[in-house]
Amino acid sequence: MIQFGVSTFVWVSPFGTDNFNLLSKVKEIGYDILEVAVEDKNLINWPELKQRASDLDLKITISGAFGPDRDISSEVATNRENGLKYITDCIEIAAEMESPVFTGPLYSAVGKTRLISEDQKKQERSWCIQNLLKAGQVAADYGVLLGVEPLNRFETDMINTVDQALLLVREVNHSQVKISLDTFHANIEEKNISNAIRQIGKDLLCHVQGNESDRGTPGTGHLDWAGIKTALAEINYTGAVVLETFGAPSKELAKAACIWRPLANSADELAQEGLDFYQQIFKN
Repeated sequence: MIQFGVSTFVWVSPFGTDNFNLLSKVKEIGYDILEVAVEDKNLINWPELKQRASDLDLKITISGAFGPDRDISSEVATNRENGLKYITDCIEIAAEMESPVFTGPLYSAVGKTRLISEDQKKQERSWCIQNLLKAGQVAADYGVLLGVEPLNRFETDMINTVDQALLLVREVNHSQVKISLDTFHANIEEKNISNAIRQIGKDLLCHVQGNESDRGTPGTGHLDWAGIKTALAEINYTGAVVLETFGAPSKELAKAACIWRPLANSADELAQEGLDFYQQIFKN
């Protein structure tokens, strides 16, 4: 059965130990999962977070935040090394927190949008595949799946569509490297989100971020949620559906996500109404 989660990004960026009061709030609202976006791992007391989540019977999933210095396809070698180290660290964290997945745009930095030559594209893709394969081997050791998330054209020039993500994952050809789908990005790039879900299929879809067409409250935009629910049921998807939007983004996050206005009256309201809508759609 699908379980529902909400990202720390809804309330705070970056998330740290000082924000652990969110766990009781998320549980009280009714979510099954808190998705922790790892901007700085050193801000978080991980053993305490695990204990608090366990005490509340709240599950944790782990997602990434990829800036220029965490880019495994960068022309700068140190950035590639830092990117692989960051992914490896997050895999270890995911295993510690019993998160089945680590997801995000693992292949590149968010906001990296350029018109480049075919030769440069091939070189960056080669670096990306080499590093994803190394990351997949680490993920296998820890029993964690890596979810490659396509982003829209305004946030990356590398992987925008499910077709592109499938090609990359098949080229990497590692059992732990799969696909994470964010319906906000898919709304921009896919002809039909439901068909994109069917195209990924049960074997490769490891995570879903169920976001509205404007990243606001689910159910208030123009996404075909009934069709999304049907497609997920058809492929027997039993993973998480997580709300990831940005209630009070930092300057860096606002720029990366291109969010310049409030998306709801409050983060609490967005989270509560989002869960109410998920329950209405997916459990009926």
